[in-house]
Amino acid sequence: MSEYPIGPLGIDELLERVRADLHRVTPREAYDTADAGGLLVDIRYAALRERDGRIPGALVVERNELEWRLDPQGSHRAPEATGHDLRVVVICNEGYASSLAAASLRQLGLNNATDLVGGFQAWRAAGLPVTT
Repeated sequence: MSEYPIGPLGIDELLERVRADLHRVTPREAYDTADAGGLLVDIRYAALRERDGRIPGALVVERNELEWRLDPQGSHRAPEATGHDLRVVVICNEGYASSLAAASLRQLGLNNATDLVGGFQAWRAAGLPVTT
């Protein structure tokens, strides 16, 4: 039996189901994760990064390349994709697309993948480091 019912599933319901399986983190928890050797992954598109800045040390991977770059077994993986046990925090602009992206990474076996509640905007509002 499928995890999801057959038939149309609205985005709000999908997001709710995906988030039920994630331990989403606050900006401070994301900062601490990076400090402890975890990987922050910024999936925002270039215009947002140019407008708002970047999180120092975060790996920038456009959303359409995420699975290829983070799959530890993939031929196109980023050097930072060191193994399936890597703690990954996916960051989008406001914390919506990142939930879906983290769920996708978990399907690849990255069971410690999650996302940042409120995204980059919450990170910046918390006064955490941003470079312009």
